[in-house]
Amino acid sequence: MMRKTDSLTRILADDGGFFALACVVSASVSEACRRHDCGPLAAIALGRAISGAALLAALLKDGQHVQLKFEGNGPLGKIIAEAGYDGWLRGYVANPQAEAPLVDGRLSVAMGLGRAGFLTVKKFIGLPQAYQGIAQLRTSEIGEDIAWYLLESEQKPSYIALSALALPDRQVLASGLLVQPLPGAAESTLAAIEKALAAMPPLSDLLKNDADSQTIAARLGANIAHHQTAAWPLCYECGCSPEKMRAALLTLGATQIRELLVEERGAEARCEFCRQCYQFSEEELRTLLAAIEASAPSR
Repeated sequence: MMRKTDSLTRILADDGGFFALACVVSASVSEACRRHDCGPLAAIALGRAISGAALLAALLKDGQHVQLKFEGNGPLGKIIAEAGYDGWLRGYVANPQAEAPLVDGRLSVAMGLGRAGFLTVKKFIGLPQAYQGIAQLRTSEIGEDIAWYLLESEQKPSYIALSALALPDRQVLASGLLVQPLPGAAESTLAAIEKALAAMPPLSDLLKNDADSQTIAARLGANIAHHQTAAWPLCYECGCSPEKMRAALLTLGATQIRELLVEERGAEARCEFCRQCYQFSEEELRTLLAAIEASAPSR
């Protein structure tokens, strides 16, 4: 089934009382799940995580990106999702074929992620080190945990809804909605937001009807005076490269590279995010080893 291009839309209330972000990331999540051979539970969890990352990335600036890391005590293990303000998305689940007990006959992300754990948010904003915040998992449903993080760590009360549906044809429908009141918002505006959210159909229903991000944003603002301030495409993209993998090999150190030369006569490095495999020949390893030895302090 062909789906619309992934996208994100931003709207602003005419009275300046709130803004909202809506995203649809079905194609990107489907590609990530295909590359990692995700089972249904992992597909839903990763779909929510990537949707959440797309929303938070839209709060940044050009060239900046965000990483969300969910670490619980459940069978899924670690879930990492990254997104750039420029529109790129990627992510993976440590145990993509994990299963967990059903809850009321349905797959439960909370059971898969585990009730105990942490959400770590890293923002790469051009400084020497990333800005990092950590919050305990509250519900392990991902959307609520991001909202709690924004409230506790950034003092930004937010409404976040994330949805992901795993389809029989190994496709995944995924979307997200974020609403934030702005400083000085009138009580009438806050009441209007609550009324609008209560009237919203579930994101899953909108996805089934092939809604795009503009449709979701317009549905939220159907009875609130607002205007669209931005809209841009999103896509699955990994920034790995032979150069980055070569740099990663350098961090192994001289001893391990010598072992690779003796035992393997080469090396294979695989990107955690996209599963792309990079091969390094014996000659390339010798070049790396020479670079390490040349940079080592003399005794």
